[in-house]
Amino acid sequence: MLIVAAILAIFVYGMIAAMLGTILPDFSQRFNLSPKQNGNIALAQAVGLIAASIFAGPLIDSQGTKAGLMLGLGLAALALLLLPRATGYGSIMGYLLLLGLGGGCIVTGAFALAGSMGGNTARTFNLVNLFFGLGGMATPFIAANLFKKNATKLCYFAGIVSAVTFAFHGVTAMPPAKIGFELSQVGRVVGAPVFWVLGVMLFLYVSAEVGVWNWMARHLIAQGVSESKAFNILSLGFALGITLGRVAVAPVLTSVKPEMVTLGAAAAMVVTLLVALRAKGSMLAGGAVFCAGLAMAPMFPTVLAMASTAFPGIEATAMGLCQTFGWTGLAVSSGIIGAIAGGDPKRLKQALLILPLFSVLIVLANLALLGLMK
Repeated sequence: MLIVAAILAIFVYGMIAAMLGTILPDFSQRFNLSPKQNGNIALAQAVGLIAASIFAGPLIDSQGTKAGLMLGLGLAALALLLLPRATGYGSIMGYLLLLGLGGGCIVTGAFALAGSMGGNTARTFNLVNLFFGLGGMATPFIAANLFKKNATKLCYFAGIVSAVTFAFHGVTAMPPAKIGFELSQVGRVVGAPVFWVLGVMLFLYVSAEVGVWNWMARHLIAQGVSESKAFNILSLGFALGITLGRVAVAPVLTSVKPEMVTLGAAAAMVVTLLVALRAKGSMLAGGAVFCAGLAMAPMFPTVLAMASTAFPGIEATAMGLCQTFGWTGLAVSSGIIGAIAGGDPKRLKQALLILPLFSVLIVLANLALLGLMK
């Protein structure tokens, strides 16, 4: 039951993560939203994720995993069921903020629940996070093939899935809280150098991943790749690479230390992203983007696993605070790339060089992590 609960929660979060990009075209057309308003809506969801990652961990450590998951699933279900009733820009932004709050609680709770099962934490986190990828692929697939890109139907469907998951978690017995939370526990986390290194790694990684999701297709189109091929490279190549990579890395983590896995993954990110940005044809670009997905696959769950094992007894607090760095990367990544590109498609290729640069910085942070763990 606990395994199923963790899988369902992370699957729902995957659906939520892909929701904005799927529903925004319909809402933009319906309410005549400007690009700036679209950006503010995305920022509202990111702010919700950041805020939730701060309070969800202490809530889980003090009240138990079920409290965090039930709160997150309840907020997500409410936001998704209210979105079809949105009356304009302001209400959409409010509901996406609520959805971000729910999503932040869900992802912290899902990993905390997975970690409570014992065993190899890094391996477990990678396997559970496989279902994040499946959830992320399910949302646009269902929208395109079942609901004909109708945002209202998609929101109701995802809201019902979230509500059913909420009910399942309600009847599932989960481990109780390990401690009575105290503010000093936060100081124990933020006072540790390893926390800051892991946080920086998550910031850089999420910034790079979001950069691929939001900009790689536009870059490929600017290089002469057809729009349909560019989006297939992103959805089938990159998403599939991440999904398969998490399956492939799980057995590796039984014999290789997590910090060595992330070091190898970061080094591979540097190479694959450089090749993807320099590729001339769609075949080479598609192969490089797929390999970039494979390289990126273990980063997020493995870094979270290291944060969990580094702070026994307050794992959820450590993971939640680390995620704050990651969601900050989500909020600022596209803005940084857009500012460098300046709206000029010809400058986008140069702007995207920040992605392999972020990867180089992850390698350096990872080397610092190895020094701290000696």
